[in-house]
Amino acid sequence: MLKIFWSIDAKEDYKKNIDYLLNEWSITEAQNFIDEVDHILELLLIFPRMFPLTKYRGVRKGIVCKQISILYRISKNRIELVRFWNNLQDIKKIKL
Repeated sequence: MLKIFWSIDAKEDYKKNIDYLLNEWSITEAQNFIDEVDHILELLLIFPRMFPLTKYRGVRKGIVCKQISILYRISKNRIELVRFWNNLQDIKKIKL
């Protein structure tokens, strides 16, 4: 059975996105983001290869919302959440 593992970068990105939504938008928007991430994580446990591979070795990219993508890797027994990436940023600048 697969388990989800959060990298330090993924945890920081996730928190920064929630903080931004709370500061610039509303509790509702932040909760919607959290709910969407939770939904995607549930789906990944069932369909780990549901999102396409990127040019980065073994890294897949899924859309959380228009502005944010989730980047993750699959290994034997786990799904590693690598980053939550702002889609307005140049993906070539990402450090994995």
